Amino acid sequence: MTRRLATCACGQLRAEVQGEPLRVSVCHCLDCQRRTGSLFGAQARFPAAAVDLQGQWREWSRVGDAGSRADFFFCPQCGSTVGWRFAGQADQIALAVGAFADPQFPAPTVSVYEERMHGWVGLPAAMEHID
Repeated sequence: MTRRLATCACGQLRAEVQGEPLRVSVCHCLDCQRRTGSLFGAQARFPAAAVDLQGQWREWSRVGDAGSRADFFFCPQCGSTVGWRFAGQADQIALAVGAFADPQFPAPTVSVYEERMHGWVGLPAAMEHID
């Protein structure tokens, strides 16, 4: 079974996962742009039972454009967001793809909030595109 490790920038907060992600996606919403400091957020969702969080973290919650809440967990030392949970989906944890620091990580198959995507960003046509 595949094992992967996601960490914050300083390595204090770790998420060890077993198995393949349920879904890998990118989100172009303005909140993900602000949260990541990049053009979009990239996430991999895993069954909560497959994720082992280690270290200390702080949580921050926000309500997204669609009205649902997400609870983010981040390192109190370096501030890196490692993952989050969506309200009503306690059986899943989303982890930031960048926290795996693995160029071989599975590619996203879904792109959401594309109406807020920067015009010069190009994504594969074969993925699911959602405005």
